[in-house]
Amino acid sequence: MDRSFEEAARDIQMAEVLSSGIGTLSEKSVHAVLKRYLDPDPSHQEVPLLGYICDIFDGKGITEIQTANFQVLNRKLDVFLPEYPVEVVHPIPHSKTLMWIDPETGEVSKPRKVSKKGTVYDAFRELYRIRTYLGHPNLRVSLFLIDLEEYRFLDGWSRDRKRGSHRAERIPTALYDVVSFSSADDYRQLIPDSLDDVFTAAQFRKAAKVSDRAAGTGIALLMQLSLVERIGKEGRAYLYRRCQ
Repeated sequence: MDRSFEEAARDIQMAEVLSSGIGTLSEKSVHAVLKRYLDPDPSHQEVPLLGYICDIFDGKGITEIQTANFQVLNRKLDVFLPEYPVEVVHPIPHSKTLMWIDPETGEVSKPRKVSKKGTVYDAFRELYRIRTYLGHPNLRVSLFLIDLEEYRFLDGWSRDRKRGSHRAERIPTALYDVVSFSSADDYRQLIPDSLDDVFTAAQFRKAAKVSDRAAGTGIALLMQLSLVERIGKEGRAYLYRRCQ
């Protein structure tokens, strides 16, 4: 556990969440905690630069915190990368504690640990959206695996009101790990160690413990980076090989 991250999370929770109430921040707590953790100087935050607003700019480099929708980064990266080093920070929920809020009474359920853990492979879809920039000498991508508390409203369409429910807020509690990529070769970390040099998409999916769609996106991303190549077929399945 990183104490600085824990302190940043506590600061944000005390300053914003407790004073405003759960569900009033439009899921900004994760973003706010990461900004506080990465650069606590307010003068470096939300800085106008080259026609855009940077999450963090310290005069030397830019940090953009992106929880989702990486396609919106493309225009910024076009402008920023020729001028400054840029770090894109993407938070991934690692361990999650879930609590339900009754929207009628405001009652909050007892916390329940979610068994599924988040991993770096959860970033495949977002990374694919900026694939043409990955490996740029001025771009660094950092995946922050964070533990958090998630609050959801009991307002879904199912009998227990959970399916189709809306998320109220996610509050970070601890930083589990950070995995960074500064060159195209660094993305080899996204090839599961348990895979043989030659593999199928089904084998990749099983090793990464992701869906069929995520496995296909991950392989396409690795092919874009020339880290994996398609070499033929085995029956009806394509065969892929790690590039040396």
